[in-house]
This record gives sequence, structure tokens and C-alpha cells, in this order.
Amino acid sequence: MPEVYLSEVPLFFILFGGAIVTLVVGTFLFVIIKGLSSWASNNAAELVTRSCKVVDKRTEVWGGSGDSSANTNYYITFEFEDRSRKELPVQSDRYGLIVVGDQGELTFQGTRFKEFKRL
Repeated sequence: MPEVYLSEVPLFFILFGGAIVTLVVGTFLFVIIKGLSSWASNNAAELVTRSCKVVDKRTEVWGGSGDSSANTNYYITFEFEDRSRKELPVQSDRYGLIVVGDQGELTFQGTRFKEFKRL
């Protein structure tokens, strides 16, 4: 088997390969740093409880091609007494128990849904 030395590889392939590796590693680092930043921000946020009304629910389905299964993210939009709104991701079991039009007390921390107590 002949040995290939780096000096024999055209410069284009070296630069292109380096760019691909840099792009992949950079993407992984970006996703990890963004996740850690969001986690730290939520942990630093105060725990807030506010009166609200459920005004919308939605799902986001992704994946599911070929042999892979589909995944679903669940979101609920809450409207507060001052007419401001906040959409939060919720777990599927909570999503099924909360109905548009419900009024109650929402407890959240940053972008983290904690609890909804129906009145």
C-alpha cells in the first residue's frame, strides 16, 4: 500500500478538509455553549408565579424519516393580566391536562415551565 504524504495532497483538499472539520467542531461547540448558557440563565432567574389564562397550544414534530421515530415538542402560550404573553415548552403529560381557556396560576423560572394550577 503506497504511503501518501501531506505534501503530495493538493492544497485545495487540505483547506477544504480543514474547513469542514472547523465547521463541524464549531457547530458542536456553539450548540453546547448555547445550551449551557440557557441552563445557567434559567437557574439564575427568579421563580415567578402569575395569574394567567391559557390562550394557545401547539406542537412541533420533527424527525421520523426512514427507520427513526418522530419526536414531538409541546408548547403552551399563557396570557397575563397585563395582556403580555409567554410561550413555554411543557412535558406531554402536562400538555394534555391543560386546555385553551383555562385560568389559573402559572409558575415559571426563566423559560422553564414549573407548574400551572387551574382556578
